[in-house]
Amino acid sequence: MYRLLALAAQQHGIALDAEDQLADLAAHMDIRFEGVDSWLNGVQVNDELRSEQSAIAASRVATLPAVRTALLGKQHAFRRAPGLVADGRDMASVVFPDAVLKVFLTASAEVRAERRYKQLMEKGISANIPDLLEKILARDERDSRRIAAPLQQMPGASLLDTTDLTIGQAMQEVLTRYHSMH
Repeated sequence: MYRLLALAAQQHGIALDAEDQLADLAAHMDIRFEGVDSWLNGVQVNDELRSEQSAIAASRVATLPAVRTALLGKQHAFRRAPGLVADGRDMASVVFPDAVLKVFLTASAEVRAERRYKQLMEKGISANIPDLLEKILARDERDSRRIAAPLQQMPGASLLDTTDLTIGQAMQEVLTRYHSMH
């Protein structure tokens, strides 16, 4: 959702540090998710959201308390039967602290850079691993130090290091943890 907001801000010419304008935009943007597809104001925006620029912009707007407050209600609105799987750096700590299962998903920065490189290359977007690694480390640092909802493993969240796992193995591990609770 922070990526969607950053994209909407870009479309409206709003600076990524204009907290009040961004909060107002966050409260009024029309967002929709269908499977793996994301929609902003009726337009599918999957590719735009997966760019490195989008990740960096999202991390910047996520530092603003008024923006976080404005998006919290929208995030809660997606929680409905039969359930929700939410992915984000503050899902267990702030957005859904009462979630049935909380997983702190991580991997080494080096592996995340390699994974990101492969994603971008598959889309025909040029990238290099050292640059991606630098951006990932900077984002981790920024998100860990922000005042509002810093990136951290919360009590009650189980750690899942996916450094040596495939996507399928990581997903199976999450499902195993969920089923072991019931």
